[in-house]
Amino acid sequence: MLVSQPLLTPPTTIRPAVGVFSAIVLVASLGNFVDLYDLVLFGIVRVDSLHELGITNAAEVTNKGLYLMNMQMGGMLLGGLLWGMLGDKRGRLSVLFGSILLYSLANIANGFVQTVDQYAWLRLIAGVGLAGELGAGVTLVAETLPKEKRGYGTMLVTSVGVPGALLAYYVGERLGWRNAYFMGGGLGLGLLALRAGVFESGMFEHTRQSGVARGNFLSLFANRFRASKYLRCLLLGIPFWFMAGILITLAPEFGRAFHLQGAVTGGASIAWCYLGCTIGDFTSGALGQLLQSRLRVLRMFFVGSAAAVAWFLFGLNGASVAAFYFACFLVGVAGGFWTLFVTVTAEEFGTNIRATVATTAPNFARGSLVLVSLLFKSLKEVPTLGMVGAAAIIGAVLLVLAFFSASTLPETYGKELDYVEEA
Repeated sequence: MLVSQPLLTPPTTIRPAVGVFSAIVLVASLGNFVDLYDLVLFGIVRVDSLHELGITNAAEVTNKGLYLMNMQMGGMLLGGLLWGMLGDKRGRLSVLFGSILLYSLANIANGFVQTVDQYAWLRLIAGVGLAGELGAGVTLVAETLPKEKRGYGTMLVTSVGVPGALLAYYVGERLGWRNAYFMGGGLGLGLLALRAGVFESGMFEHTRQSGVARGNFLSLFANRFRASKYLRCLLLGIPFWFMAGILITLAPEFGRAFHLQGAVTGGASIAWCYLGCTIGDFTSGALGQLLQSRLRVLRMFFVGSAAAVAWFLFGLNGASVAAFYFACFLVGVAGGFWTLFVTVTAEEFGTNIRATVATTAPNFARGSLVLVSLLFKSLKEVPTLGMVGAAAIIGAVLLVLAFFSASTLPETYGKELDYVEEA
């Protein structure tokens, strides 16, 4: 049975392809900038905010921090499914701006919390909102740029977005955690003013007019080939959130375990990591275009990630604070495969389910941090493992699975996207 069919679209029904520096790419890039600001902000202000809410014991700060992070990531799991299906049923633009509105309002409310429970529920709501922007933006860019240039477009979306994490560090360190949440919400609301001049994907418009079933998440599992392909797409992105969510977010705890020559902060570690991500995302996207292969470059970055994680875990005992931050930077550079991950997931599936895949896959990868952190929490209690051994085991398994997935998925560079998946 065929699993896809082309959309024989008359030329007049599709809007002309736009340039790499179009309004669509600009809005998607700035949306990802604000998205990443809000996504990493909790990791930056985690300790200060919990201290102000009365949580001062170091072990409790770690446990409550993981709880709040899991609530945010759990929200992203729910939001990924919700926004993904809406993106295919109602349109990419409705998701792009609806998700920005939700997480902006939730983050403003975060600045007023007085208890950990209030904090947790608002992180959940913010997570639902944060789940929609990236997938909708990448889908819109992929469907409007010429196939030879869409890799550059998605590269700009992810690369321009990453400095949002650096701004979060700057604001969180200097203006306080409540003001940092207020600013994140304000940036999102300001972004909504850029809606004018951004149009819906022509591929989506034609698919809607054709009457093809759209946004059916369960259709991803209608046959073994499609289900396997979707699972392998997920496995490409999970290692990044292990690296960012465990190694970097828990940097102060790892610093103590490594007996560093000074104390490190979560905010500075995240800033150095995401500075590296900016370079890594740009490099991976450019290499994918230069070598005309997304998957070959992904494999290169997974090998680099294994080396960076190994040095982070086993090469820093007794090291200086500067060496630790440099290791965080290298972990970020190696984690630059996120650009290719989101591009590949958008390119692997047909127009009638593309937004569902491009939104659920990144958010399920992010949301996997809930399970990864629970596994990490259990393994680190094993006396022979501790934090370092637990992280090493989890990292090795995830990177091997990701490498396998990048070795078996179909190549997507230059692929024609104007087709639909059959039920």
